[in-house]
Amino acid sequence: QVQLEESGGGLVQAGGSLRLSCAARGRTFSNYAMGWFRQAPGKEREFVAAIRRSGGSTYYADSVKGRFTVSRDNAVYLQMNNLKPEDTAVYYCAVCWKCTTAQTMASVDYDVMDYWGKGTLVSVSS
Repeated sequence: QVQLEESGGGLVQAGGSLRLSCAARGRTFSNYAMGWFRQAPGKEREFVAAIRRSGGSTYYADSVKGRFTVSRDNAVYLQMNNLKPEDTAVYYCAVCWKCTTAQTMASVDYDVMDYWGKGTLVSVSS
């Protein structure tokens, strides 16, 4: 059974750091773009960051650019620095075979994603 499993969420003070991981179970995703999305309470899910298949180029939402870094091997990671209260959300990883670039993951419909994780909660206190 193919699964994506996020970990690394938690409670942190503003200005702190967290590193999220998303492990792939049941197969490898070297030919998929991999990325992160988040959903804050009462808000729609939004794109955060993505990395192209086989590594290489990355793409970020303006709100996290310069603070977050996405990387991958067969898992995908999100290093989050200088966290702000507005970063509080459930963070989801996803993989996308049709997304030939990292930027594509920011613009395609969510149902284009092949697999989603169940999410990990990040809470940032002020």
